[in-house]
Amino acid sequence: MMAKVVAAHITGTVWKIQVRPGDRVEPGTVAVILESMKMEMPVEVEEAGEVDEILVQEGQAVTEGQPLLRLK
Repeated sequence: MMAKVVAAHITGTVWKIQVRPGDRVEPGTVAVILESMKMEMPVEVEEAGEVDEILVQEGQAVTEGQPLLRLK
């Protein structure tokens, strides 16, 4: 089974991480909230799975397309 990556859809700052390794997630689960231009932008999981690894930290700047977390 291949790992799935959840990536940032915008350039911004990681405001809040809503999941932890080991959490089961379903499509539509908000995994991370990014802040860009004073707006909060939720990043949702597109496929069901289990959070394997968080690749960013709160407060970290990210670019569009950057992986935020890995699901297994």
